[in-house]
Amino acid sequence: MGKVTGFLEIDRQEQSYEPAADRVRHYREFVNPLPDTDVVRQAARCMDCGIPYCHQGCPVNNQIPDWNDLVYHSDWEVAAQNLHSTNNFPEVTGRVCPAPCEAACTLNITDNPVTIKSIECSIADKAFQEGWITPQPPEQKTGKKVAVVGAGPSGMAAAQQLARAGHEVHLFEKNAKPGGLLRYGIPDFKMEKHIIDRRQTQMEAEGVVFRCNTHIGKDVQAEELVRDYDAVVLTGGSEHPRDLPIEGRDLSGIHFAMDFLTQQNRRVSGEPLGDVEPIGAKGKHVVVIGGGDTGSDCIGTSFRQGAVSVTQLEIMPMPPEKEDKAMTWPHWPLKLRTSSSQAEGAIRDFSVSTKHFIGEDNTVTGLECVRLDEQMKPIPDTEFHLKADLVLLAMGFVHPVKQGMLEALGLELDPRGNVKADTLAYQTSKEKIFAAGDMRRGQSLVVWAIREGRQVAHAVDKFLMGHTDLPR
Repeated sequence: MGKVTGFLEIDRQEQSYEPAADRVRHYREFVNPLPDTDVVRQAARCMDCGIPYCHQGCPVNNQIPDWNDLVYHSDWEVAAQNLHSTNNFPEVTGRVCPAPCEAACTLNITDNPVTIKSIECSIADKAFQEGWITPQPPEQKTGKKVAVVGAGPSGMAAAQQLARAGHEVHLFEKNAKPGGLLRYGIPDFKMEKHIIDRRQTQMEAEGVVFRCNTHIGKDVQAEELVRDYDAVVLTGGSEHPRDLPIEGRDLSGIHFAMDFLTQQNRRVSGEPLGDVEPIGAKGKHVVVIGGGDTGSDCIGTSFRQGAVSVTQLEIMPMPPEKEDKAMTWPHWPLKLRTSSSQAEGAIRDFSVSTKHFIGEDNTVTGLECVRLDEQMKPIPDTEFHLKADLVLLAMGFVHPVKQGMLEALGLELDPRGNVKADTLAYQTSKEKIFAAGDMRRGQSLVVWAIREGRQVAHAVDKFLMGHTDLPR
């Protein structure tokens, strides 16, 4: 695949970023794409591996060596067809995926993996620019109706696959627009929302009916879906945030990260915030509790809003700067990573636990923290104080919201509180109800949501028709 000696002759070249001082002044994407000639050279670096471990690393099983070879030979249109055969939304994963495929790349043994993620993004973007992405409506209809609840990446992937199989698909979404966390969680500076809009246009032309501003369990009862549709697919995500129930939690100025991020995304798009308390970081000392992607997004958003300082606290120890390849490759390694938002000026602190919040006039003014040892126990005499005018809790999500739809349906849950279903049939404890994405597996990556959306579509089509030609 690629040029046989390309990995020896061509150095890895990554996309560049706008300088931090410039990009924090706006909410647009700030990645500078490589010109086609450079992308072709990067694709040439793909080795003729006996076993392409990038396949194992990619949750959607992208045929990475194949489309690298096609790009190397400048056959971009066929590369786009190949890429879309396994991934409904490569323009999304090419922007926001952490790229476990690159961690699994053979060249990563020497820390120079093929730039798979940026090549994927280049293929997808070029396909749209050239007009190669067109609707694929079914040749004939099956007469079956499917309700998909939750228009995030899993629900959108499932809906698109099922519509192409000929089913009448209604995609329900409680918010004003589809996309789920792609639209309301991930900031625009990581992925602009016209990316979602153009996919919505394609899906509508394929027959998917988007029913936004429709909250199942409130606006429409869940039992009505079970009655009126031949199958119901639950892809509502994992939205119940992990809280920090310590002294002072009820002070004003302490918010869940997703409430903060959602408001800013709505501001950027011009969508009304609704009847909520505005959350802003301008002129404030911000503390983000939680060291993951959501916490990173809070950092970048806070700087763009005009925060005076941003400090990110992580309860876990600081990972090693470099992994032990002999122990980890080709698996995803635990190592220190610095996101573009963290590089914009955040202070990061590890092995820190928050003991309680401090406030005046019912408003948070700081945190009392303590350092932890290797056993995650407080180290005596290591308490310290952090000034804070705004605290954002970004400690992950524990399970789907149970009140409303899930309670009404009476579905069996797994020990973690997710909807119980396996990864073959994706069927819940009720015969015609299926579950996929974060609602089934718990909080995870966008690429895993797309994988499960495609696979649940395969399972539903087989359930309805007795057979299926949809890929898993």
